[in-house]
Amino acid sequence: MTWKGFWEGIASLFEDVLFIPHKAIVALELDNWFLANAVSWIFVLIAAAAFIYWMLQLKKFDENTESQYTFDESL
Repeated sequence: MTWKGFWEGIASLFEDVLFIPHKAIVALELDNWFLANAVSWIFVLIAAAAFIYWMLQLKKFDENTESQYTFDESL
């Protein structure tokens, strides 16, 4: 197998398999902008939820006053 065959295989995977959902959405020809970008809206909501969760975890870590590290001077 050559490098050219390797890259053509990856291109074939993306064009023939992984873009099937995209081709199905394009075939619907949606006139409504919000429906046409539904997948993007879902990703935005997931990213917003992850960001809020991350900030809450950082706040909880920052407010934690327990010392988790010990320093032994005898070593």
